[in-house]
Amino acid sequence: MTDLAKNAAERSSAADRDIVPLHEAIKVWTRVAALSFGGPAGQIAVMHRIVVDEKKWVGEHRFLHALNYCMLLPGPEAHQLAIYIGWLLNRTLGGMIAGILFVLPGFLAILALSYVYVLFGNLTFIEGMFFGLKCAVLAVVVQAVFRIGSRALKSRTMVALAAAAFVAIFFLHVPFPIIIVGAGIIGYLASRAGGAAFKMGGGHKSGSGTILEDKDSVLGEEIPLHARPNLAWSLKTSGALAAAWLIPVAALLMTLGPDNVFSKIAIFFSEMAIVTFGGAYAVLAYVAQEAVQQLGWLRPGEMLDGLGMAETTPGPLIMVTQFVGFLAGYRNSGTLSPLAAATFAAMLTTWVTFLPSFLWIFAGAPFIEKMRGNVALTGAMSAITAAVVGVILNLAIWFGLHVLFRETASFTYGSWTIDVPVLISLSLPSLILTLLAAMAIFRLKMSVITTLLASAALGVGWTVFVS
Repeated sequence: MTDLAKNAAERSSAADRDIVPLHEAIKVWTRVAALSFGGPAGQIAVMHRIVVDEKKWVGEHRFLHALNYCMLLPGPEAHQLAIYIGWLLNRTLGGMIAGILFVLPGFLAILALSYVYVLFGNLTFIEGMFFGLKCAVLAVVVQAVFRIGSRALKSRTMVALAAAAFVAIFFLHVPFPIIIVGAGIIGYLASRAGGAAFKMGGGHKSGSGTILEDKDSVLGEEIPLHARPNLAWSLKTSGALAAAWLIPVAALLMTLGPDNVFSKIAIFFSEMAIVTFGGAYAVLAYVAQEAVQQLGWLRPGEMLDGLGMAETTPGPLIMVTQFVGFLAGYRNSGTLSPLAAATFAAMLTTWVTFLPSFLWIFAGAPFIEKMRGNVALTGAMSAITAAVVGVILNLAIWFGLHVLFRETASFTYGSWTIDVPVLISLSLPSLILTLLAAMAIFRLKMSVITTLLASAALGVGWTVFVS
């Protein structure tokens, strides 16, 4: 038997087993989770460095194909990518373990910080820390606009699409899901028709130098037996996950009624899990708009406090939703103690926010594996990424208004309505600290974590010794 035939036979005989030892995979996913700082770009870079460059478990093209699919889904793409690769390597159990470990450290860290926030948030030290974090977070969001824009907007068509998305959400208040779905359809149809405007790759760079070809990876370039389309498996797994997601929501509605805060949390974040495409920053635009302006669970400044927590802890940035749910439960506790209600609300929010990611991956990944190299799918992803640039720009302006100015006013012209700052309410300390954070990120190339910690220290110093 030739070496090629021997390798093929060995791979075939192992097709129904784990590709890598499960205990080794658990160690790796724990390590990925512990190092997952810096938003989706940083998390994906860590995952790529460990899984592709270091362990050589998955090839470059396989990794990017999985990432492209995850970017087309609602919810946090880095979390979904961990589930996808965990599933490829260690079947359903591997995907579940990778997804849970990716979220767990951030959940515990933000829960602890949320306790500190509500119990000691009125202390000068805590107020100063979050004041500094707000200013740094504004600079981080602006950096996200430039970073994602420089990768995504590779043609005039994509620039125009980003501009149209910004106008639609900022001036016309077009619902976010309509913008994203519309962009995806445009990209899909244009690419399928042979247009070149959307023929770019994934939305995140994954390193430089010699790439690892799929055939040279531990997984190889063939589709493992467990990863091939199996309708019975897909229906069984998807049904179990859908039940675990929706039955608790239905139970809350039936027992507590639709007006109870827990029912509202379950419904709102379940809806968010379905309609929020485009990554964490785009999700934040939707959450801020609804949870702050419509539901009144928290104030704009508190949304920035939560984002500061999520930026400085491991795990997906969308963990900020846990903080939103925590405050909603704390302030609408009913017969429960505020902390008990807040803790349950945080757990409920995390459950309905992240469980759907497992559903999307297990339902669609086997079929997506057969579509590697599909031009139309890549075109849809590229168009969505371009539209998200406009959405994130909207988020940056919204944050900026509430960080830099104490008051805003609404200005209406025909069907266009925008919030404008009251100039005399400009906060000079906020402006100075934001400019310092921007200088640290853009000119000094400091890391996000270092910038956030330094800004928090400066905020404490200003609050304690100056104001």
